[in-house]
Amino acid sequence: MMSNLHVANLELAGAAALDFSAWALAKQARIEQVLGLVLPPENSAPHKLHSAMRYSALGGGKRVRALLCYAASELCETEMSVADAIAGAVELIHAYSLVHDDMPCMDDDDLRRGKPSCHKQYDDATALLVGDALQSLAFEMLAQPDLCAEAAHQISMLNMLAKASGSTGMAGGQAIDLDSVGKMLTQTELETMHHLKTGALIKAAVLLGAVASSAEKITALRIYASNIGLAFQVIDDILDVEADTSILGKTAGKDADSNKPTFVSLLGLQPAKQYAQQLYENAISALAPFGDSALRLRELAGFITQRNF
Repeated sequence: MMSNLHVANLELAGAAALDFSAWALAKQARIEQVLGLVLPPENSAPHKLHSAMRYSALGGGKRVRALLCYAASELCETEMSVADAIAGAVELIHAYSLVHDDMPCMDDDDLRRGKPSCHKQYDDATALLVGDALQSLAFEMLAQPDLCAEAAHQISMLNMLAKASGSTGMAGGQAIDLDSVGKMLTQTELETMHHLKTGALIKAAVLLGAVASSAEKITALRIYASNIGLAFQVIDDILDVEADTSILGKTAGKDADSNKPTFVSLLGLQPAKQYAQQLYENAISALAPFGDSALRLRELAGFITQRNF
C-alpha cells in the first residue's frame, strides 16, 4: 500500500528490520506483562467489570504508544520502572478511549482489534464503566508513591497526561470529530482536530519519558511527536480506504460511510500519501542531533507511516 514511501530509507530499514522487530516484540511483551499485573484480576469483585477491563486492555493492538514511550525513555535514559508506568498509563488511556469511541453514542463500531467491541461483548453500561475505570487506573499508575526521585517530575507527568486526555486534548478532539460529521473542514481545521484527538496522546507518549531531560531533547521530541502523531492519522485515513476489515481489526470504510472528513476526502489518496511522507521526513529531521541514540524513534516513525496491518 505505501510502497512508494520512504524509498531513500529502504536500505536502513532492511539493515535494522530484525533488530527493530526483536526490540518491538520484547517491549510489546513487557507492556502486556505490566498491564496484566496492574489490571485487577477477573476473580475479584466486581467480576464482570474486571473481566471487561482485562478484555479491553490486554491481548491486542500494536502498542505503538507504549513503544514510543520506551523509545523516548531510552533516548533520555529514564529509569525502566518509570518507563513502565508511563507506557502502562498511556496504554490504559488509549484503551479507555477505544472502548468509549466504539459505543453506539459515539462511532458505534462492533469490532475492535479483530474481536467484538467491549459493549458488544458485554453491554453498554459495562463499557461505560470500563472506560471510566481504565482512565482512573492510568492516573493511579503515574501517581505511585516514590515513582520519581523528584516529586516535581511526577506532578509534571500527571499534568501532561491529564491535558493530553481532556477537553484540550483527546476528548476535545473527539468532540470536534463528532460535530464535524457531514461537514467539509479546511486542512487547518482537520489538522487541529487530529492534533487533539490522536496526536495529543501520541505526543504525551513521547514527552512523558523526557520530563527530566534537557531542553534540547524536549524541544526536538515535541517536533518529532507532533509530526508523527499527525502522520499516524493520515495513514489511518488511507488505510480506511485501502485496507479491509480482516487486516484493520475494525470496520473498514467506516469513515466514508459515516460521512466524516478525512485527509483522503480532503486531499485525495495520492496527495495524502505524499503528505504522510512529508510528516515522516519532518519527524526524522528533528532527531538528527541525537544520532544512533534516537534509532528506535526513527524506526518507529517508519513503522507508523508504513503500517499496512
